[in-house]
Amino acid sequence: MFKPLPLFIGLRYTAAKRRNHFISFTSLISLIGLVLGVMVLIIVLSVMNGFDRELKQRILGMVPHAKITKVYGTISDWESLIQQMENSPRVISAAPFNNTQGMLTSNGRVQPVAIYGVAPDYEQKVSIVNDHMRAGKLADLKPGQFDIVLGDIVARRLGAQVGDKVTLVLPDASVNPAGVFPRMKRFNVVGIFEVGAELDSSLAIIHFQDAAKLLRIKEGVQGIRLKMVDLFTAREDVGKLANTLHDRYYYSDWTRTHGSLFQAIQMEKTMIGLLLTLIVAVAAFNIVSTLVMVVTDKQSDIAILRTFGASTKTIMGIFIVQGSVIGVSGTLLGVILGVLVGANVPEIVDWIERTFEIQFLSGDVYFIDYLPSQLQWSDVGIITVAALSLSFLATLYPAYRASRTQPAEALRYE
Repeated sequence: MFKPLPLFIGLRYTAAKRRNHFISFTSLISLIGLVLGVMVLIIVLSVMNGFDRELKQRILGMVPHAKITKVYGTISDWESLIQQMENSPRVISAAPFNNTQGMLTSNGRVQPVAIYGVAPDYEQKVSIVNDHMRAGKLADLKPGQFDIVLGDIVARRLGAQVGDKVTLVLPDASVNPAGVFPRMKRFNVVGIFEVGAELDSSLAIIHFQDAAKLLRIKEGVQGIRLKMVDLFTAREDVGKLANTLHDRYYYSDWTRTHGSLFQAIQMEKTMIGLLLTLIVAVAAFNIVSTLVMVVTDKQSDIAILRTFGASTKTIMGIFIVQGSVIGVSGTLLGVILGVLVGANVPEIVDWIERTFEIQFLSGDVYFIDYLPSQLQWSDVGIITVAALSLSFLATLYPAYRASRTQPAEALRYE
């Protein structure tokens, strides 16, 4: 006797040719639906992970992961403070900054911007801006010469290029005997950066010593920018660092300025994942209709097994095995195809664009001109478990119905 009996008979039923070809067809449709559902879910989540990664690299590569500012006045001993911060195992690097806001004017055009004063040598360690310079480089910012680096969209709106001059209008005024006049300063455009994010339209970078002159800071800097080891513990890490300092400091992290953006992305990923899971659920519950037809087709076989002494658990096990074979096969095929496609989405899309001469993402509209992808095995694991669980649940009702078959009733007309 083969043991376990439900497994043996269930596999025989699955592999056997059926008299009713419609049942075979519905079994195939259930299998294909499950494969497509699992595959699409893995691919879509991989693409969303790719966009999430690009946003984090580009936006959080430009804005501070965390920053420390003094409660009163400026940080005069900023070099020693940076060294102290970099000695922490939770900090990768640190850089000084001065910032303000103003209006840039050129060629009769006006553009509001955030002015960020940096030390070029330090800034290259905490920011990706030097890797995304479309013209010039960050090291071209020389103290005392009032040079400026513009975001690509800012430069286009002002009609400015490298070598041009722009005028910065500050949000305060100077009073003299002739009246009240806004404070203005001419800057030389020495570089243009393009990171493909909103900062291209709102940021301009100058040397921190020039920013100190504009802000009338006699010595020191406004704050220290930190690049943290772990983005998601930045708030706790910078808080602990600030508490170890002798003076009183304010601290903040990226979640206060851009946290809502990434929360929205995470929410969107979750909702799309749930919606696509419904596709998997529909495909899985097609197994219900397939097994119900199989149970109807095998009424006489079930009755004979019952007369031979098969228990209700044995009958249920037979059809659970049969339905699970479809679920496991469909899930594994879907996972294999989803992983292969999800890991190679950029190459596949690039081949389609070159072959059919079309473009899915335009660099003039979106912040990137390619389709990114990042396969996360945790997502693959969750999808696999969910698909297998739904497939197993789909077998319970038909199996229970089969176990309730009455031998005398089933064999009455045989």
